[in-house]
Amino acid sequence: MNAKVKERGVAERIDAHHHLWRYTADEYGWIDDKMAALRRDFLPADLSGEMRAAGVDGTVVVQARQTLEETDWVLELADKSEKILGVVGWAPIVEERFAELLRELVQRPKLKGLRHIVQGEPDEYYLLREDFNRGIRQMAGTGLVYDILIYERHLPQTIRFVDQHAEQQFVLDHIAKPRIREGVLEPWATEIRELAKRENVACKLSGMVTEADWLDWTLEAMRPYLDVVMEAFGPKRVMAASDWPVCLVACGYAQWFELLEEYFAGYDTLEREAIFGGNATQVYRL
Repeated sequence: MNAKVKERGVAERIDAHHHLWRYTADEYGWIDDKMAALRRDFLPADLSGEMRAAGVDGTVVVQARQTLEETDWVLELADKSEKILGVVGWAPIVEERFAELLRELVQRPKLKGLRHIVQGEPDEYYLLREDFNRGIRQMAGTGLVYDILIYERHLPQTIRFVDQHAEQQFVLDHIAKPRIREGVLEPWATEIRELAKRENVACKLSGMVTEADWLDWTLEAMRPYLDVVMEAFGPKRVMAASDWPVCLVACGYAQWFELLEEYFAGYDTLEREAIFGGNATQVYRL
């Protein structure tokens, strides 16, 4: 176990959400000039030093492109790495061939979940499409988690979506991207509390700095949002996560974990162990 982790009293520290990629302008068109620092490759060797500095023992890598080729590539990287404990990949959930592909994908032991970039879909009600929900139903019994990537405006649809799948484990990414930069809490806070009533939903404490002022964010700016999430989900259903390398537009890898450490300083040891690793280990079956 990492010495820093021992010093903090945390059992095994897991980063529940990061990405890896080989950069090309065509495939990562969302990386605009303001995010120029992300216009390069980010590979396991780049991550390993960040993990050591932050006292992170293992990670869950999450898809960044919607291709089966990327899912296979990331799984191959995970197979070669003791540090990458799980993969949340992508598969064509809405397609007729999904059930057949799913039978193949579940043979990969490090595949722990799937995600679709719903926040990028022009259809605001994508989560309620019948073909999408048919695919989610086909995940039943596989043990795979579905990661929900949305903006706060999608929360009402998300609640209706989750209610159709009481047996499916969901993880909400990036606390549903509230308007931290503007300091706006509602209606996000009310809807987060409602979503959290569903016990089959967990939440990642990630992606917040990129929704804040990149040059002038503080813990105090984050605190009202963290307070709402913790009130709603409690320490047994939240996970510390970096969203590296995307977080680098606003903060360093270790810097984000330091912010979370400061926020959770008053929590007891068992709660911190759950938030910084235990919950991810349980939810993703790492």
